[in-house]
Amino acid sequence: MKKIGILFGKERTFPDAFIERVNSKNIDGIQAEAVKIDKVKQGEPTDYSVIIDRISQDVPFYRAFLKNAALTGTAVINNPFWWSADEKFFNNCLATKINVPVPKTVILPSRDLPTDTSDESFTNLTYPLDWEDIFNYVGFPAYMKPFAGGGWKNVYKLTDMNDFFDKHAETGQLVMLLQEEIVFEEYYRCYCIGGKYVRIMPYEPRNPHHLRYVAGFKPGAEKLKEMEDIVLRINKYLGYDFNTVELALRDGVPYAIDFCNPAPDADRNSVGEENFAWVVETAANYAIEKAQSYAENKDNLTWGEYIRTSANKQPLFS
Repeated sequence: MKKIGILFGKERTFPDAFIERVNSKNIDGIQAEAVKIDKVKQGEPTDYSVIIDRISQDVPFYRAFLKNAALTGTAVINNPFWWSADEKFFNNCLATKINVPVPKTVILPSRDLPTDTSDESFTNLTYPLDWEDIFNYVGFPAYMKPFAGGGWKNVYKLTDMNDFFDKHAETGQLVMLLQEEIVFEEYYRCYCIGGKYVRIMPYEPRNPHHLRYVAGFKPGAEKLKEMEDIVLRINKYLGYDFNTVELALRDGVPYAIDFCNPAPDADRNSVGEENFAWVVETAANYAIEKAQSYAENKDNLTWGEYIRTSANKQPLFS
């Protein structure tokens, strides 16, 4: 029996529907369930051929469990080693090398000193920063947000330099990104599963949360293809099995705004019934594919093009 597990927190609609959908297919030798953990011993395998991870970004114990599971052969969705290494600023840096338009972005040291550091810990940091050049590069209005994390937490819209310094003073030990504002005509949130299945969803981030998937625009065939190509290219290089990419169209050009979402919103109540049905069905089919191709005592993880070419000492970008 090849078991597919899903590891999750307080969410219910997607995990329950995912388990039910996999099991309803009645595929011989395949069974899905909520992951059960009663002990974690070093170097010992789990009972699962595949685990979909929806919560380890918030629970370090789960991330350590998943790394051990991956080491002993479980196909973890998403790769916990890469997920631990990745963050939004690197995503933007990578995008500049793979011909994906992104907003002008800089990373900023935290306003307050990190715990267990002092001024002497920052010997190599010039103070003050070259604020004039930074502000000229990004421009105003601008957005400031954490370089890691998500869920629209600690996101600020800034009108000018004084507004920046006032808001940055509130960010404590968070490392922040300062990012050019993309004034968009249309905005899309795009699921990508298995590096090959894409769903482009009109999305209006200026609406209240429960209405963000209610938008009055729809891409034409040519624009749809262009966005699909961008989504697939991003996930090819990052190596995520389950991710969302947010694209803002300014003057018809799709700018990738946020594409480090390895546990993206998949709640029926927010994404809507049609999108929910797609993500449940597609995730179930992909997890079954991974279970069927599972090879015992092998590395069953997905590794992105960036890591694979680096490991093989090949040219990173052509």
